[in-house]
Parts: sequence; C-alpha cells; structure tokens
Amino acid sequence: MGDPGIFPTMHHGIEAHGFVVIPQVLGADERAKWITRLGPVAGAGRRGLLSEPEVAALARSKPLMDLIRPHLLTEPVPVRAIYFDKSPDANWLVPWHQDLTLAVHVRIEVPGFGPWSKKDGVPHVQPPVALLEQMITVRLHFDDTDESNGALRVLPGSHRRGRLSAMDIQELRCQQAEVLCAAPAGDALLMRPLLLHASGRSTVTRHRRVLHLEYAAFDLPSPLQWHERS
Repeated sequence: MGDPGIFPTMHHGIEAHGFVVIPQVLGADERAKWITRLGPVAGAGRRGLLSEPEVAALARSKPLMDLIRPHLLTEPVPVRAIYFDKSPDANWLVPWHQDLTLAVHVRIEVPGFGPWSKKDGVPHVQPPVALLEQMITVRLHFDDTDESNGALRVLPGSHRRGRLSAMDIQELRCQQAEVLCAAPAGDALLMRPLLLHASGRSTVTRHRRVLHLEYAAFDLPSPLQWHERS
C-alpha cells in the first residue's frame, strides 16, 4: 500500500464538507491483486466481506487506520465491507440518500434503534444519529471513476444536518450544487455516513469497482451485535 499523502486540509474537509479524496492509497499492483482476489460480482455487489481474513486485514491495516483515527474520538473498528462493481452487466443508479443503517447479527428491540429492515437476509437497523456521527466510510477505487461510469455525487456539508426527511433532501437539492467525486484508480474517498450522496448509471463499458469499508468508534448496546466486525 502506497503512501496516502494526506492533504493538510484533510481534517477540515471531512468536518466541514463531510468527505475528502485521498490520492493513491493503493498502487497498481495491489489493485490488480484485489480485483483478482475478490473476483467477479453477481449483481450489484458482495456483502459481508469482513468474514474474509484478507479483507479484514486490509481494513485494519496501518495506512487505512491512520487515515481514519484523526476523525473519530475513540479507536475505530471495521464493521462492514461491501464490494461494488458497476459494469455493463450490472448497471444501476442510486438516488440521493444517507447511509442510515447498521448490519446486525439478530433483530433485538433496543430503545432508540429503529426502524428495521433486511438486506440479503441480514437485519439492518437505524441507530440514533449520535452514533452515526461516530462513523466514517472509506471507499477504495480499483478503477478510474468519473461521471461516465457512475462516480459518487455528494452535497457538501449535508452530514451536519442530522437525519433528513425526503422533503429535506428535496429542499437541499434545490438550494446547493452537488459535487462529483471523480477519482483515479487507487484513490480513496473518506466520507461521513450522514452525507447526502447519489450515483448515476454508467454510460461506458468499463468497470467501476469500489471496496466500501465502514468504521465505528462505539460498541453496540447489549444485546445487539454487529453482523460483521473485524
């Protein structure tokens, strides 16, 4: 893993805007290794990847942890890993949204947690906003990513507005301009889960492969347990 070359304004970018792009966190050889290791994807993506020791080791590696620690008050723990591959065979758009749910082992009613849902048979729950504010996501780009192949679009600063209703999202979309998070292969995007984001369909034949890693700086209240945790 190469030197991430952290920008001097990285901390300000995350806190003020909710995201920052870090150049060349993964070199070409390492990207090729991961593309081979993770293999082809059926559908939009593969979930539950922290159960694979090599993915868990990457999530806990010093370069990634060094990127994350300055933005959380306590030691971060990897709690979810998803591999996305947007391609001609699996092409989709994602409407404007916040990442509001946690993947847990079993549904157990706990005050302040809800509503509940399921994804691929795994229980997901919305925690209190105060917990979502203690999380950060790292998206590792294995391919050049731009508007043509569905790069992420964000509304800077929206992470500071808490949980947003559909009407809130519509109003914000009218009030401020979006930013396209174009990123060359090897770059990492750090973002807050509460940041409003979206992506369009790819209009080209090349892949948009991204390893999405989520980190939390808190323990779930007993008896809730993470579905995956490294």
